[in-house]
Amino acid sequence: MRKLLLAVAATAILVAPALIPDLAQAQSPIVIKFSHVVANDTPKGKGALKFKELAEKYTDGKVKIEIYPNSSLYKDKEEIEALQLGSVQMLAPSTAKFAPLGIREFEALDLPWLFKDDATYSSAMKGTIGKWLFQKLEAKGITGLAYWDNGFHMVSSNRALMKPEDFKGLKFRISGSKIADQYFRLMGSIPQIMAFSEVYQALQTGVVDGCENTASNYLTQKFYEVQKDITVSYHAHLQYAVIVNSKFWSGLPPDIRTQVEKAMADATEYTNQIAHQENEDALAEIKKGGKTTLHYLSDADRKAWQEAMRPTYAWAKGRVGQEVLDLVAKELDVKMN
Repeated sequence: MRKLLLAVAATAILVAPALIPDLAQAQSPIVIKFSHVVANDTPKGKGALKFKELAEKYTDGKVKIEIYPNSSLYKDKEEIEALQLGSVQMLAPSTAKFAPLGIREFEALDLPWLFKDDATYSSAMKGTIGKWLFQKLEAKGITGLAYWDNGFHMVSSNRALMKPEDFKGLKFRISGSKIADQYFRLMGSIPQIMAFSEVYQALQTGVVDGCENTASNYLTQKFYEVQKDITVSYHAHLQYAVIVNSKFWSGLPPDIRTQVEKAMADATEYTNQIAHQENEDALAEIKKGGKTTLHYLSDADRKAWQEAMRPTYAWAKGRVGQEVLDLVAKELDVKMN
């Protein structure tokens, strides 16, 4: 009996240390790394920080959100692969970034002059289109959580861009959307795909002549400092999809996941509410800086742009497919050809 008790005691001593890491792990917060490519003081940056605040609050500290802005963890060409590998848990890429995964349908959202205003965009993404597109991600091990608004694109260069012929021969940075590639080519320019983190230097050194982006990104990335002219064209919309690694997401305890979902819903409402005002404030700040001349299209100029870019819609059928175009056309009451 004495030998049996000694054996049991020895076994307990050996087993106990092995249990300690599991106990510590159970008491540690669940870490969610959230990587993105823009500054903290943009709509997306502020949305990510709001999500961090709310997720940690709603879960009573059981979840810790680590935010990595400004491509500090991954550049936009690397981040989706990192998400699939589990190196990062959450991203908010522009929707054009899904084409390399074989999901080209998201590029339909990049069609020029598609959304008449932010409210139209928001309504569409909450409806059939947004849900249908997110279903496409599931086969890639990605779960879509929300769509974040960043407003409408402006276009810049070191000369005024008022008419389609003003674009002729200029090199423009694009994020990767073949839809954007097409409408810039229709304007007579040369689009070039480039990582967001490389744009400032490319504009500064003349590697590219111009770019398209929202007012908040022009301000926070200081693009306006190296571009003499910005046309407030609002010719296309920029939106982000907040996504998470599916395996990680499904592995969260149900009660934790519910609270994180609530945090994301509230952060999304906050982000989409501030996006318009953030861009308006950024535009005012750029104007105040005096380094860049802001140009506004007349009705005739806008019509000329629309007519020049219009063939993109017919071209898009071969790129994104008829099904998504039909969904978009029905939701937004627009003609696709």
